[in-house]
Amino acid sequence: MRPPALNRIHEARRAIKGAAIRTPLLPLNVLEAPAGIFLKLENLQSIGAFKVRAAAFAIACIPPGELNRGVLTASAGNMGKAVAWEARRLGIPCSVVVPDTAPAAKLDAIRHLGARIVPVSFDQWWTTLGDRRYEGIDATFIHPFDDENVIAADATIGLEIVEDMPDVDVILVPWGGGGLSIGIATAVKAVKPSCRVFAVEVEGAAPLAPSLAAGKPVTIDYRPSFVDGIGSKTVFRDMLDLAVELLAGSLIATVEDTAACVRLLAQRNHVVTEGAGAAPVAVALSGVGVGSHIACVVSGGNIDPHKLAAIIEGRLP
Repeated sequence: MRPPALNRIHEARRAIKGAAIRTPLLPLNVLEAPAGIFLKLENLQSIGAFKVRAAAFAIACIPPGELNRGVLTASAGNMGKAVAWEARRLGIPCSVVVPDTAPAAKLDAIRHLGARIVPVSFDQWWTTLGDRRYEGIDATFIHPFDDENVIAADATIGLEIVEDMPDVDVILVPWGGGGLSIGIATAVKAVKPSCRVFAVEVEGAAPLAPSLAAGKPVTIDYRPSFVDGIGSKTVFRDMLDLAVELLAGSLIATVEDTAACVRLLAQRNHVVTEGAGAAPVAVALSGVGVGSHIACVVSGGNIDPHKLAAIIEGRLP
């Protein structure tokens, strides 16, 4: 798979205009932090995450004759919610294959939107992503990251960041399956090639960094944490190849620093974020010195309220 061309990204931008908002890029309100850290607040999207962009464009690209069969995706939460949101709007069936690590709050949201949930083990879920189908469900499969239309829609975030912050020199992006990082890097390479885009992972669930080092997909000892929106055991070969081509590398945040940034963003910026969205901020504040004008993609805010309360009170992790 090749990254989408710039004209395809602009096509996605036009197509999703009614489904996704242009989210703000705001400074981090921490006086003791280095200046020049900004937050791209995708948690403000209608479904609380950037995935609404991808779902809207992917479904818009399905031929009308196939829509009546409905749609199927495999998701730990946010993509499932986004696809269910668009499916309800269009009045078509939706099924979501979810791993046993998916948080209850996200599952409840998917059910509320009228989608059918198919719970499976984490390994079965990962197999579904690779097979792009699930036995017994006849529907159009929408891949959450390894798909040109999804990547093109995710890339629209990169265009917005560069337009709103022309002096940006580093963009930190959560790495789940890679669609968001690759999409943003594709757009940025086309409009501001001097800007570096880094993937951000969380320890215990960070297969990209060793895979980049090895030059091939590496399987890690996956350890789940409260950060449920990103992380897996390995990476897809196509996504790794694109990461090698487009990304400046992968940076890893600790679970503790990520939780601290969930708390920090709630207290200082009045922003509710899930762990995946806080991880780039944790890296920006870690002192690694990646840049002087940094944009952190706050990818989503769909955190379980009980987890959020525990983090704010210092009881988690």
